[in-house]
Amino acid sequence: MAKFQGADLERAHLKGANLEHANLQGANLKGAHHLTIDQLSKLKTLYDTKLDEEFLITLKEKYSALFKKPDFGD
Repeated sequence: MAKFQGADLERAHLKGANLEHANLQGANLKGAHHLTIDQLSKLKTLYDTKLDEEFLITLKEKYSALFKKPDFGD
């Protein structure tokens, strides 16, 4: 599992990035380019992650578990 806790990915180009099971807790994804709902739905967590409003609304409706505080046991 990739760990990007607290990473500043603002305005990053993420086209085709495999984010499956990545930990983006506390990361900044505002303004990230070529980011999709499908990519974000496969993350391990979005807890405390900064997102653009259109992603935030859709993801909270469809994938609310991504926003719960994770317990990784590490």
